[in-house]
Amino acid sequence: MGRTVILTDDLGRGERLVRNLGGDPSLLLHDLYGDGEPPAGAALVISDVSALTSDAVLRLRRALAVARDRTTPFLALIHGNLGRGEIQATALGATRILPASAANAMLANVVATLSTGGRGADGRGGLRRCAEEARSAFAAIFRGDTAPAPAIVESGTSIVNRAIRESKVRDWLNVVAGFDDVTHRHCLTVAGLAAAFAQSLGLNDSDAHHLTKGALLHDIGKSRIPLAILNKPAPLTPAERVEMDRHPAIGHAMLINGDYDVGTLAVVRSHHEYLDGSGYPDGLRAAEIPDLVRLITICDIFAALIEARPYKAPKPVRDAYAILEAMGPRLDADLVRAFRAVAFACEAPNLRASA
Repeated sequence: MGRTVILTDDLGRGERLVRNLGGDPSLLLHDLYGDGEPPAGAALVISDVSALTSDAVLRLRRALAVARDRTTPFLALIHGNLGRGEIQATALGATRILPASAANAMLANVVATLSTGGRGADGRGGLRRCAEEARSAFAAIFRGDTAPAPAIVESGTSIVNRAIRESKVRDWLNVVAGFDDVTHRHCLTVAGLAAAFAQSLGLNDSDAHHLTKGALLHDIGKSRIPLAILNKPAPLTPAERVEMDRHPAIGHAMLINGDYDVGTLAVVRSHHEYLDGSGYPDGLRAAEIPDLVRLITICDIFAALIEARPYKAPKPVRDAYAILEAMGPRLDADLVRAFRAVAFACEAPNLRASA
């Protein structure tokens, strides 16, 4: 592995970053406001700048022109507003963007990926690396002892959306299906389906991001469900089902005092509600259920049907879609019809060709 150059506006913080990344001698710090230029010919460049002022952006642009060539990956760590930081980092040519608060394991995973040449979801290897990054983000999100940091959620959402833009939803599902943890696998499956659904519907970037974020978080309440129930290799008993069905309300309570928008909170609380009032936890009906929730409910049900579980085999895509259609008044029929293209895109190519 070649040299990694870290461009920082705070050498103390930069040194902590180096330690977090293992303290390897190949990690070289460069003071953005110091004298001299960064070393040229880096295998990877990381920017860790707390305030992307016009002066900082100008200095970064100059430093990047020296440290990297056109093919050198560039990871931008964002402090503060992630949305604005993403715009600035993209303008600087960032290959990847992460919140500076990203969990150490997640950051190390991304750095390792970029250092070995993984620059996107192109090809099965690149997609697998992207899915592993998303899993690292989700592991940081899915902790029962605390509500997830919004910056980590935003980063995980961006990873999933980018993967679906750059690959096929079928390939994403195939990679995610190999993960061991059932809940992680399910939430990443639902997030991938939601990202593909957003793309199919032609949603703008902001709405697509909200949809995927809601999908990523929809089962966050399960982080406080006993593992004996969550990982039970058999159908749940009635008493266990009552406990499991508490997860939407638990998830909502976890996020309600955090920096989460109303739409995301609605998804977490209401993704098991049905239009005919037969769902839970609030028995909402029709207009009481927002469109964002309706979209994710469809993705959630479809994902559960096509996933393998210890106590059931996965249903074929067409059988799973037929079940959605048969649910009639419980789901939004227009959205179920719109989901057909996404569902059938999950099939193996030879099955689609023979239909």
